[in-house]
Amino acid sequence: LLSGVLLVFGIASLVGSKFGGYSTDKWGVPFTLVGGMTLHIITLILLSFVTHSFIGVLVILILWSFAAWSTGPTQQFHLATIEPEMSGVLLSINQSMMQLAMAVGAGIGGVFVENVSLASITWIGALGVMIAIISSLLIFNSQPKQALKDINR
Repeated sequence: LLSGVLLVFGIASLVGSKFGGYSTDKWGVPFTLVGGMTLHIITLILLSFVTHSFIGVLVILILWSFAAWSTGPTQQFHLATIEPEMSGVLLSINQSMMQLAMAVGAGIGGVFVENVSLASITWIGALGVMIAIISSLLIFNSQPKQALKDINR
């Protein structure tokens, strides 16, 4: 059963990643990032309400995987267009920071599970994604209009 669930989870991440690339091309970086992160928050919050249903958890985790992976291609596209001749370096730093963030997130999650509860993880995760949305919106709003037109291609 676990292998099948992990397969479905992996397929959802693949579809999310493909949709993220399509959405970036069609609607632009800001829409795709904020939209993906908003769905990410919604799924994290919903997950805390369906913990007693296997099917409910499975459906929410599929949506969560889709949302979580939809922003990756968008980040990579945006970084590659900021400074095209340095895109390799920027993408390498981005990947390193993602790995560091996962490690820090796991550590913070462990502290909350130990000191608060396992149920708090989804809410703490949603708060973290909300901070990312606010940061993204602040960055997008601080850029000149021409820069926003360039990233909305």
